[in-house]
Amino acid sequence: MKQPFDAPGTVECATVEDTHAFGERLGQALEAGDVVILDGPLGAGKTTLTQGIARGMGVKGRVTSPTFIIAREHKNPTGGPALVHVDAYRLLDSVGGTGTVDPLGELDALDLDSELDSAVVVAEWGGGLVEQLSSRYLLVTLDRETRALEDPESQARIISWAPSE
Repeated sequence: MKQPFDAPGTVECATVEDTHAFGERLGQALEAGDVVILDGPLGAGKTTLTQGIARGMGVKGRVTSPTFIIAREHKNPTGGPALVHVDAYRLLDSVGGTGTVDPLGELDALDLDSELDSAVVVAEWGGGLVEQLSSRYLLVTLDRETRALEDPESQARIISWAPSE
């Protein structure tokens, strides 16, 4: 992972367009083997950020929430790394009240670790799970609540990141 994302940081994005632009800068800094975990409540902008990351990486395909398929791969026509966009929420949700589904087993069944050499993995809701794919990852936290409490009309997000190492 290239600078400035190799060290902790914070940025405020006032609009959706700003979030896309920040994601694009992040996407340009990512390299094959990088794992990015996106953390934040529903509606915080995780998929919006991923759309910017995809643009920065130059990958093909429309980036939408992979909620119903769990993971979607976007190929890179320029020979750069592919983007594997994962939504771990369903894995966590499946444990629910029954406890019959093992989210780590489900994550392992996706075989994402085999993608790490040639792709960038971006996982929404991945905290607590995806870290087990790689000891090196970037945790990105999106906070929309702070600015919304000050101004309910605000679209601003405070985005913080911290590498695992």
